[in-house]
Amino acid sequence: MEQLDLDRWHASYRKLEILLADRGTLTERAAKPRRPTRRGPAPVVPAQLPADVVTFTGRSHQIGELDELLSAGPAGGAAHARPSTVVISAIDGTAGVGKTALAVHWAHRVVDRFSDGQLYLNLRGFDPDGNAMNPHEAVGNLLDAFHVEPHRIPASLDAQAALYRSLLAGKRVLILLDNARDSDQVRQLLPGTPGCFVMVTSRNLLTGLVAANGAHSVTLDLLSYDEAHRFVTHRLGADRTIAEPEAVKAIITACARLPLALALATAHAATRPTLTLGMLAEALADRRHRLETLAGDAPSTDIEAVFSWSYHTLTASGARLFRHLGLHVGPDISASAATSLAGVSVSSVGPLLAELTLANLLVENAPGRYAFHDLLRVYAAKTAAAEESDEQRRRATRRMLDHLLHSAHTAALLVQPTRERLELAPFEPGVSPENPAGQVAAMAWFTSELPVLLAAVNQAATTGFDVHTWQLAWVLTDFLERRGHWRDWTTVAQAAVAAADRLGDPAVQSRSYRLLGYSYIRQGQFDEGLTQLQRALVLYQQLGDLTGQAYIHLAFTGIRERVGRYADGLHHARQALDLYQETAHVAGQGNALNSIGWCLAHLGRHEEALSYCRKALGLHQEMNNRYGQAQTWDSIGFIHHDAGHHPEAVACYLRAIEQYRELDRFEEADTLVRLGDTYDEMKNATAAQEAWEAALVILEDIGHPNAVPARAKLETLAR
Repeated sequence: MEQLDLDRWHASYRKLEILLADRGTLTERAAKPRRPTRRGPAPVVPAQLPADVVTFTGRSHQIGELDELLSAGPAGGAAHARPSTVVISAIDGTAGVGKTALAVHWAHRVVDRFSDGQLYLNLRGFDPDGNAMNPHEAVGNLLDAFHVEPHRIPASLDAQAALYRSLLAGKRVLILLDNARDSDQVRQLLPGTPGCFVMVTSRNLLTGLVAANGAHSVTLDLLSYDEAHRFVTHRLGADRTIAEPEAVKAIITACARLPLALALATAHAATRPTLTLGMLAEALADRRHRLETLAGDAPSTDIEAVFSWSYHTLTASGARLFRHLGLHVGPDISASAATSLAGVSVSSVGPLLAELTLANLLVENAPGRYAFHDLLRVYAAKTAAAEESDEQRRRATRRMLDHLLHSAHTAALLVQPTRERLELAPFEPGVSPENPAGQVAAMAWFTSELPVLLAAVNQAATTGFDVHTWQLAWVLTDFLERRGHWRDWTTVAQAAVAAADRLGDPAVQSRSYRLLGYSYIRQGQFDEGLTQLQRALVLYQQLGDLTGQAYIHLAFTGIRERVGRYADGLHHARQALDLYQETAHVAGQGNALNSIGWCLAHLGRHEEALSYCRKALGLHQEMNNRYGQAQTWDSIGFIHHDAGHHPEAVACYLRAIEQYRELDRFEEADTLVRLGDTYDEMKNATAAQEAWEAALVILEDIGHPNAVPARAKLETLAR
């Protein structure tokens, strides 16, 4: 035992000698920093991205835009020399437009560019329970992703955010912040140093993040038709879509090209092999039950529930306007019309429209005009049916129809100051009709509102507003005629006749029959036109309405002229003149005098014809009736042409065309054809060709049968 202890002592002493023999003393070595003998845990590299959508299609433009943002760096610097913050927001469609799908898909494409990890956080900005994630919880989740020990996490939010930024400093991390409610929810989550790339998705337009933090906005609209078709094909297979192409088209239309709706529709078809695409299209065609057809088995895939999450974030006034917009039948609505629809003040509607736009429940598709896609329209209408009483919905509809009728009546009198005025009922309280400033503005107003006005005629006819139906049709007449909307003219005139017959008022019936007769005549359907005009004449005679009878005789003149019966036409024109003179209807007298001159010219009585037309021109000039002046200059031009006075004819035709250009496309084309005829007789082939080509462009654009003889003139000239 003693020998063993001695051996241990010698061994320890020998180790001490070796240590002392070293050049560095123990003290010197203690002064140097020690390396830990035990290595700590490896740095955490989070990989939190959700799974990619295997069937993702489309969005090539937005993907390219994101690629460019990632690659772009400051001048002379590396691509990662500064942080980039991207806000992906839906311009149209909001919920269900595919913001998250795009963000996740693109993130997987570039995941190898971010070696220090990928963070994902659902901020729950629009969850149905309204429990959006607060910044404190959000920062805590991000710190957890890096496995920060609890004792290292400070108590205050600012300190936690500072720690989070410190962890990101110098790293390449991709951060996807999904479903943000607003800019404030996001700001504390942005890195403070270059190197990271942040994507934020939101149903709201995060303008504050763009303005204050330099975020770039990547906008998402509905899929294009081709993208939607590829979407359906990828989900269902080419064989199935090729077999039923029309059904595929109908499904895409019913789903409004909204990705979530298309995903739900194709899921129905994919999980039901016996369900043909035609059967699915038929189910989706029923707008009343379309949302139910597109319901999924979870709130996040139930399109109505998804829409509701955005709706329930609105203020009470914003929600009310959204519901009322669901009662509007047009493809879009002006700010002024929205004021009347909701029955609110002009000053308050702007902020409400801005609220809906920022929530992406509405899009300003043109300055001052707003729209949402068809599925949101269906949802808004359904919400209105559930939350507004029958009386509230009817009053809103009445306000909208009043707005359109009174605005259109004002515009119609600017388009044609000599036309008949209607005795309109007072508009409802809360209605603010529009007042275009002049004829040009009135034509522009009709152009913008035409789809709305046509839809309103149908809405009025199907909801019991018969007076609005025929009056809206009546005030639309001049614009539809002058812009060549022949089929629309006939459609609204037929609605007017049906409404007039329901009302049983002979004065209304006579006007409506006359309106329909005019539309038939314009399209060359003379037998149908004559039938309607004769029905109107009988009622005018029973009512003792001399002016109404004069209108009919002048229309009879037009029919006779168009079939070459100028002597008969002259007879009716003279009857019309006598009646107009008896009632002191000056504008009517001008029109009748011009028609008499036109018929006389075709009968070869040029001097007499010129006398009548000059009298007509004087009356129209006294009344500043530009349309009447244009018609009369055209007649005088023809008189000179037929008499062989070609330079005088050209001068008159050019004056007519100048005025028609702003007033009536068909009449402009008609006069251009006659101008070409005069140039042709003058042996000026180039001028004739130019006039006929200009006429043909207009006639083909408005779909008028006179395009055929105009094209034949050009072909003859070419030969």
